Amino acid sequence: MSTSENRATGPEDTRAEGAPAVTTSKEAGASRRGEPLLEVENLGKHFPVTQGIVFKRQIGAVKAVDGVSFSVRKGETLGLVGESGCGKTTTGRMVMRLLEPSFGKITFEGQDITHMSQGQLRPLRRDIQMIFQDPYSSLNPRQTVGAIIGAAYKLQGERPQQGIRAAVQELLEMVGLSPEHYNRYPHEFSGGQRQRIGIARTLALRPKLIVADEPVSALDVSVQAQVVNLLEDLQDELDLTYVVIAHDLSVVRHISDRVAVMYLGKIVEVADRADLYERPMHPYTTALLSAVPAPDPSRRERKDRIRLQGDVPSPLDPPPACRFHTRCWKAQDICKQVEPPLVELSPGHQAACHFPENTSVSATDLVAKAAVTPGAGAPADAPAEDTE
Repeated sequence: MSTSENRATGPEDTRAEGAPAVTTSKEAGASRRGEPLLEVENLGKHFPVTQGIVFKRQIGAVKAVDGVSFSVRKGETLGLVGESGCGKTTTGRMVMRLLEPSFGKITFEGQDITHMSQGQLRPLRRDIQMIFQDPYSSLNPRQTVGAIIGAAYKLQGERPQQGIRAAVQELLEMVGLSPEHYNRYPHEFSGGQRQRIGIARTLALRPKLIVADEPVSALDVSVQAQVVNLLEDLQDELDLTYVVIAHDLSVVRHISDRVAVMYLGKIVEVADRADLYERPMHPYTTALLSAVPAPDPSRRERKDRIRLQGDVPSPLDPPPACRFHTRCWKAQDICKQVEPPLVELSPGHQAACHFPENTSVSATDLVAKAAVTPGAGAPADAPAEDTE
């Protein structure tokens, strides 16, 4: 299967103000969305910090992910963005159950998979697969391409009707490689070709959900465009659902239906792609979008770049209340005392900010209104910290 040549040519076309061409497949994707396939509720992962060699005792916890909630509908692509260290990859690995959550709930097709044993998870592995970030380290250099992709069938005890070799060669064609590559080794391929091999391995068991962890960040810009278009083509052909983890906002805008923005272990904004890019409400999202490079020098000079002060705080000791207040130009005393809840400020657009951008409504106003409305209640408080 060849990549579509009539699509947007890739991230290099999308970097002007972070606004790539919108593909028709995304518009078609909106009509095929169904019931939630994946639901994540108040999910968290705290890594304990211990002291001592013989007699160890816990002295703290790295709050890598600290209570995130989101859902992904069938046939949809959710982009998960944020700076390095904000908890994106940890969230993806918990969804895959490669990491055990400290608290929270993960529901897949209406089934709670949060605390399933490895034996119980084995049948579900065929439905939830992952594309890893590094195409160089994610493939075994001692095995041929055929053995790498065909391992999925053997691990699940499945034998394709046409045989494993024919099935693997069909997958190679599907991702734009030659069936003759079956007996070659990973070192004989470029980075983009290796990522295609990883995608073919992911597709072997026809999964329903794919978690793509920075699938193009290790590739050249021109190759990124090819891989992104390939992922979109495969989604149309196989009716796939994606959670795409990335820090490149141009790539996320090109491929996503909805976008969730993370900062220091928490989701601070969720919205449809177009709404978030055109009307960001959280100051952190505004700062991220202002940093997207513009290829046109004249546009670059006119662009207002927001330069955040200071470094990202440590997840070992995150700031109280709003975690972004130490770097936010709009921060006031309430931001240091009360954590803003993630609430819907406009239809389909959620943000967690006391003083949001591009709207006159704030999370504080909505919570206060709910508290005094008969029969309505304020959102539940954040969970107590889990010290494991």
